Amino acid sequence: MARVTKTRKPEALPTTPLESMMRDHLHALAVQNYSTHTVRNRQVHIGYFIQWCVERGLTEPVEVTRPVLERYQRHLFHYRKKNGEPLSFRSQHACLVPLRVWFRWMTRQNHILHNPASELELPRLGRALPKNIFSAQEVERIMQCCEIEEPIGLRDRAILEVLYSTGLRRMETIALKLYDLSLDRGLILVRQGKGQKDRYVPIGERAIAWLEKYIREARPQLAVEPDDMTVFLTAQGEPFSRDHLSFAVKERVDAAKLGKTGSCHLFRHTMATLMHEGGADIRYIQQMLGHEDIKTTQIYTQVAIRTLQKIHSATHPGAMLERGEKPSTKVVDPDAETLFQMLAADDEDDRE
Repeated sequence: MARVTKTRKPEALPTTPLESMMRDHLHALAVQNYSTHTVRNRQVHIGYFIQWCVERGLTEPVEVTRPVLERYQRHLFHYRKKNGEPLSFRSQHACLVPLRVWFRWMTRQNHILHNPASELELPRLGRALPKNIFSAQEVERIMQCCEIEEPIGLRDRAILEVLYSTGLRRMETIALKLYDLSLDRGLILVRQGKGQKDRYVPIGERAIAWLEKYIREARPQLAVEPDDMTVFLTAQGEPFSRDHLSFAVKERVDAAKLGKTGSCHLFRHTMATLMHEGGADIRYIQQMLGHEDIKTTQIYTQVAIRTLQKIHSATHPGAMLERGEKPSTKVVDPDAETLFQMLAADDEDDRE
């Protein structure tokens, strides 16, 4: 009888102490209920740093000093992508923050005695305004580009209406389930949004009408068994990936030929900006967007320039003289008074 020989499993390649510490850190993040997206993001950025260290013969956590981290920071500054462009300061910042968190964790766990990243100065970040914002008229042009007689066109119209009405993030839109919709109450439940937090978001009547039409007429043609109750489905009956949804929305934006580029997040910016221009208090916009810090939301007080233009036209003598009008001492109209009150309220919020 022939002897059967068992084949040995290939031995796992030895890992460096830095890689071992990274795995332990990622496991700790998962235990603390950090999202899989956050854990994956930390793994990528820490992995880049470990690869850079190994190329320079650094494998032990204790070998990483503050000068080493500063060298890596200069490496990021001088790094060039395939297209020859440098990393933005925001990208450099995103690469360094996971390292600071990682080394702080190693220090607290007594894997190292001193945190070399404790005094690492991160790149300064400006507060960039959204490059493009749609007007209400431009949004309507985009909506008209959907062929609502077809299931895909009707689905895309419903997606655009939901994005425009609620300002949901891309992943929040993808993750929507049928049981998250309370359309009779005019609400959508966002489960496990950014920061693993649930929140209710109001949705307008027009968006509700298009969403109900999609669910009633188009979704049954797209769904396949087993149906996991995901609201928006691809032509293959599957939930969207992030890139697929971005591409679908971008196609509709491009079809409108507005000369503006953008995708899902652009509708989020537009919703917040138009609401603020319409008089919505910044605190309510913060709740709509799911921002933990109101400072993140306050960017829309800067984007809503039309309010400032109206105030300028109503009060600045030079603005009136440019139109050949005489300066007047009369009280401004009620609309301008409302704008004044809104700006005053925002100013009070800044002081608190």
